[in-house]
Amino acid sequence: MIIGIGVDVVHVYRLKRWQTIPGLLERYFHPEELQAALSKGRGAALSLAARFAAKEAFGKALGMGLSGIVLKDIMVANQHNGRPEIHLFGTALRALEQSRARRVHLSLTHEQDNAIAMVVLEAFPENPAGDDRLNHEV
Repeated sequence: MIIGIGVDVVHVYRLKRWQTIPGLLERYFHPEELQAALSKGRGAALSLAARFAAKEAFGKALGMGLSGIVLKDIMVANQHNGRPEIHLFGTALRALEQSRARRVHLSLTHEQDNAIAMVVLEAFPENPAGDDRLNHEV
């Protein structure tokens, strides 16, 4: 069952500007996330824009925005095959738990000037018949 869907777009120039302000990126990005993005050299702003869009899309999927959520508590990482995923900590994890969602789906795309993220929050239906196959991730 889908709990929420969120989409966000971020202009890359915004992150290029942020890169010039000391300490700003550290306020919004998890240290591991920031290190991975900055390691991309000239592509760092594009990577950061996609990750920031994912944070905003997550808040929209929750239906409450990012109020009360520390942005560093949302970390976007890539699996070994490049597939993006969201890791949640602290305030973001508590918000997810309160939403009843048990799985977060993330899609990212970017091109020169813009980065877009889509987040889908999924919960598993309760099964009154007692068949626990519906209550576990597949």
